[in-house]
Amino acid sequence: MTVQPSTQTIRFLRRGQPVTLRNVPPQRTLLEVLREDLACTGTKEGCGEGDCGACTVVLGGPDAAGQLQLRAINSCIRLAHSADGMALWTVEDLVADPMIGVAPGQLHPVQQALVQAHASQCGFCTPGFVMSLFALYEGHAPGQRLTREQAQQALSGNLCRCTGYRPILEAATAMGALPAVRLNRAAVCDALKPIAPQPADNGAYLLPLELQHLLRLRDRYPQAQVVAGCTDVGLWVTKGHQEFAQVLDVSRVVELRLVRNLGAVMRIGAAVTLQQAYEALCQRWPQLEPFAARFAGLPVRNSGTLGGNVANGSPIGDSMPVLIALGARVVLASVRGERQMPLEDFYTGYRKNKLAADELLVYVDVPLPPAAPGHWLRVYKISKRYDDDISALCLAVALKLQDDRVVEVSIGVGGVAATPVRARKTEAALLDQPWSQQTLEQAALTLRGEFEPISDMRASAAYRRQVLGNLLERLWLQTQGHDAINLESVHPGVTA
Repeated sequence: MTVQPSTQTIRFLRRGQPVTLRNVPPQRTLLEVLREDLACTGTKEGCGEGDCGACTVVLGGPDAAGQLQLRAINSCIRLAHSADGMALWTVEDLVADPMIGVAPGQLHPVQQALVQAHASQCGFCTPGFVMSLFALYEGHAPGQRLTREQAQQALSGNLCRCTGYRPILEAATAMGALPAVRLNRAAVCDALKPIAPQPADNGAYLLPLELQHLLRLRDRYPQAQVVAGCTDVGLWVTKGHQEFAQVLDVSRVVELRLVRNLGAVMRIGAAVTLQQAYEALCQRWPQLEPFAARFAGLPVRNSGTLGGNVANGSPIGDSMPVLIALGARVVLASVRGERQMPLEDFYTGYRKNKLAADELLVYVDVPLPPAAPGHWLRVYKISKRYDDDISALCLAVALKLQDDRVVEVSIGVGGVAATPVRARKTEAALLDQPWSQQTLEQAALTLRGEFEPISDMRASAAYRRQVLGNLLERLWLQTQGHDAINLESVHPGVTA
């Protein structure tokens, strides 16, 4: 007789008070709990896949250093149990939470700025914009006037079909000038202590806090669905209607939430969010910043993790080409020990990898760049929409030039095969060759013929082949000082 795991109680902080929900199935989303169980209908359901931002709420909890961190996330694809032990804010809470302290009869500065800028029409998307702006507001010093660029990045996961964004962006840049209203972070931290999650050895939703406990649970429950930020698994729930008897959540494991420098290697824990991971990578490779800002919308980057993106292994996942080009290795662990391998060797087929049933991907190790001149890194993402869209193609090239010759080269590609791949034939065509237009043209021909991409809803096979070679030629032009050929160099509405 098979005994089904028991469902656990969820507790989270809202308006300064703990909210307790019992017998919540492991696949139930946070949006479902808010709208159906708590009647918080200000939070809207739009796409159900983390694309539109109408469901945006803000979660707060201690980061790896113990400091309160607020993040705007998509509640439609976030499992409800992942909010256990955290603070939660919806659009209804900005004037009702005593820890925020808005005066009776007043609006929060975020809301007031939106009103003054006439930044809402039908209003369906507005709660999501409010919450993204609330997280942005709390993330900056009181009285600091935010720039349009900061607002655009914060709102990259929120779509509106009425206002045309201009008044919303105007409200975002104006809200810091209004009389300040700030969250009492110390009071939130104190209120979170009594509801801190307690790790359990059984149940339908397992939330370990330490690595060794996580590995023991994986060994005991190899059939459990592993989750982190749920930006992909959430779709299996909302679109595929999948149900899970048991879920193993890695997102609270303290060792996996850290970015550390280990000599010549940056070690990124598997539970580090995509936003945090790319911030760390951009500190070492500033040229990654435009690409990092295009990796989905900010609420997705705030939930999704680098380890989850890599382990999921989508052939159009954006992280893997970059990491392959940088020479990254993955660290796999179980109760039996650890093993490592180059990232490009991790995949065996479409969404298949070399993980054993009792193993988990725990770290991504990225070699740190040397200080010597001549190193180039360029990453190109091709998608139908510039922001908040899935790639049709991704090309990452890391190379070292010395005396106008290619002495080192590594190329990662996404969207051309069943897995993310390394372009070894093209690397061979470049290595030890003079850095010239003729060399790049020959390498472009090699790259166009190295893979057999498919035609799908995002691009045809012929388009992918042609663009692959074109991107190598763009790289050549950029090394010659022609940076204005990139879309990132265009800033609509900004004049010199």
